[in-house]
Amino acid sequence: MPNFMIAYHGGDEPGSKKEGAAQLEKWKAWVKGLGDRVVNPGTPLTNSTLVTSTQVAQDDDPNAMKGFAVVEADSIEAAVEIAQSDPFLANGGIICVSEMMEMK
Repeated sequence: MPNFMIAYHGGDEPGSKKEGAAQLEKWKAWVKGLGDRVVNPGTPLTNSTLVTSTQVAQDDDPNAMKGFAVVEADSIEAAVEIAQSDPFLANGGIICVSEMMEMK
């Protein structure tokens, strides 16, 4: 079964510690509900730097990638259904779902 990356972009920061804790609990419940389909439950990303052949710059885009998770699914459509249930969307975030090609 192929793996799919669920990439998190943008989203609103919690307004308080209590709100952050509530969001974390929703995320934990979502991950638990996915069961064996979870390959990597989530990796937050901070301090991103953009690198090109001519420059290096801090990625200050508010819609920059904030983290990712990896799930197993039968198809891109099934992976999209998983992403549509992700509580990150309720925080104003955007999710990009990509099939991961296995390199051998």
